[in-house]
Amino acid sequence: MKIIARIHNDFPEKFGIPRQSGLVDSIAATVVFEPEFRNPAALKGLEGYSHIWLLWQFSENLRDGWVPCVHPPRLGGNKHMGVFATRSPFRPNPIGLSSVLLERIEILPQFGPVLHVRGVDLMDGTPIYDIKPYLPYTDSHPEASCGFAGAFVDYRLKVVFPAKLLALLPEHSRDGAVGVLAQDPRPSYQHDPNRIYGIAYAGKNIRFRVADGVLTVCEVGDFLSKPHTAEEK
Repeated sequence: MKIIARIHNDFPEKFGIPRQSGLVDSIAATVVFEPEFRNPAALKGLEGYSHIWLLWQFSENLRDGWVPCVHPPRLGGNKHMGVFATRSPFRPNPIGLSSVLLERIEILPQFGPVLHVRGVDLMDGTPIYDIKPYLPYTDSHPEASCGFAGAFVDYRLKVVFPAKLLALLPEHSRDGAVGVLAQDPRPSYQHDPNRIYGIAYAGKNIRFRVADGVLTVCEVGDFLSKPHTAEEK
């Protein structure tokens, strides 16, 4: 299969990326086509759809072989489930599937047609194999059962993000950052209230603690540099 495009967004690393597409609609991204596929004619009619499917590669989880059972993070990492009953990246074929909001299509001189999308769960630079329109009359099944994942549909953390630290993020990325943190980026088996975690987002390193269902941001700094603390003037 050929890589037709790559996604570009604020996630330079895997940690912290939403576990599913659509969980944080405020996360913006662009889909930039590879030179061979920068033909606007290939997108004729796509502007009429509000959502699209992205088929992509788990490019940061490539490995030889596969295992029939995995440990879903939401189950604490200590329960086995069949790989085909999960959306684990460790699959026989490393293919991901995401439903995202299509905001608009822009034609740029240097890149040709670029898709502006929201609600992504992909890392920056992820290769995309195909794009298909989302059809609500066939693709949406509100009555469907969710298996073990249904227990986490409404799971959210309360986020305390001091204003002076939030202001260190680019304005267009602030809602996305809060949304990502509310989804609880930690592995589900981590419960130490004194442990400091960090995610890389929008060129920043956001460090936080979690206790009693409340996530508190304590430091923000440039990615791979010394962070600022909430106590700094």
